[in-house]
Amino acid sequence: MTRALLADLARRAAENPRGRINHNFHEPSDGYQRMLNVVQPGSYIRPHAHLEQPKSESFVVLKGAIGFFRFSPDGEVLEACRLGPGQDAVGVDLHPGVWHTFLALEPDTVVFEGKNGPYDPATDKTFPDWAPAEGDSAAQGYAQGLLAALD
Repeated sequence: MTRALLADLARRAAENPRGRINHNFHEPSDGYQRMLNVVQPGSYIRPHAHLEQPKSESFVVLKGAIGFFRFSPDGEVLEACRLGPGQDAVGVDLHPGVWHTFLALEPDTVVFEGKNGPYDPATDKTFPDWAPAEGDSAAQGYAQGLLAALD
């Protein structure tokens, strides 16, 4: 995890229409997934849980800051906190089946993520009806409402 790698990933995330990019250190079949998520402000990561294949998950913010959100099954925000090197907390560890998301608060935010594998895109994430899909016209307004919960 060199500064050159992080700079390249930040450039690629900024160029990506989704405003983010993953860099995997694992193979999809690995029992433990390790990756960098490089995220720009404005990128919307839809709330989700890992239900079909229950997975523990950890996030550690290496650079920048995120707003981290944990939800009840019906979409109530149970936790809204800032995580990052300049914050009181730099990461979070989640039990399997927890509804969550995070949003970048600073440009070129880098998050190290670890979770149980293997990775199967068909069953990795369950998305709730109460949060708009990525690309939905309501997604940015929903994300702004979440960010307001941080203040």
